[in-house]
Amino acid sequence: MVRKVNKRRILFIVGLLVAVVVLFWIGIVLYKDRAYNLISIILMVLACVPFYTAYEKKEGDIRRMVIVATMTALAVVGRFVFAPVPYFKPVTAIVIITAIYLGSEAGFLVGSLSAIISNIFFGQGPWTPFQMVAWGVIGLIAGIPPMKRFIKTKPGLIIYGILSGILFSAIMDIWTVLSYDGTFSWARYLAAQIMAIQVTITYAISNVVFLLIGMKPIGTKLERIQIKHRIFINE
Repeated sequence: MVRKVNKRRILFIVGLLVAVVVLFWIGIVLYKDRAYNLISIILMVLACVPFYTAYEKKEGDIRRMVIVATMTALAVVGRFVFAPVPYFKPVTAIVIITAIYLGSEAGFLVGSLSAIISNIFFGQGPWTPFQMVAWGVIGLIAGIPPMKRFIKTKPGLIIYGILSGILFSAIMDIWTVLSYDGTFSWARYLAAQIMAIQVTITYAISNVVFLLIGMKPIGTKLERIQIKHRIFINE
C-alpha cells in the first residue's frame, strides 16, 4: 500500500513539473509574457489541485486549509518584514519547513501562493510565475520522503538551504534572460548567472540562517498539530 502511494505521489510530482514546463512554454512562445496574470492563476490552480484532491479521499478537512493558510501568511509577512534587506528573506525557509512537515503538495502550494499574494503589494509582472515556480518547486522537492529525512539533519538542512538559493536564482535568471528580447540564449544565461553570484550567495545565506532559526520551533509546533489532529500523517 505504501509503495502504491509513493508511486502515485512520484507520478504526481513528475506530472506537475511537466505541466509547469508546458505552461511556461505556452506563455513565453505563444503569448510573449503578455498573459502573465493568466499563467499565474493557472499555476495557482495547479498548486491547489492535489491539496483539494485529498478532501475527495477524506484524508483531511478544514484544518489542513487553515494550517497551509497560516504558513502562507507567515511567509508573506516575513517577506514584508525583511523588505528593507535586499534578497534576504525567510520565504524559502518557511516553504521548506512546510514541505518537510506537511508534504510536497503543501510545500508547492505555500511556495506558489506566497509569491502571488505578496506580489499584490510588491508588484505583479511577468516575473511572478517564475517566483511561483521557484518557491513551489523548492517546496515540492523538500517534501519528498528521502529528502525530508536528509534535510532534518543539520548538515542536510545547510546543504539544501544553499542549493535552494542556487535553484531560486537559476529559475529567476531564466526570466532575466527572456526579459531582454523574449528569446533564450545559453551564453546570456551564463552571463546572468555570473553577474548574480553575489545575489545567489545572499539567497543561500538567508535560507540557511532562517532554517537554523525556524526549523525547531516551527517544526515542533507542526508536529504537535499533526499528532493532536491526525492530519498530514500520510503525506
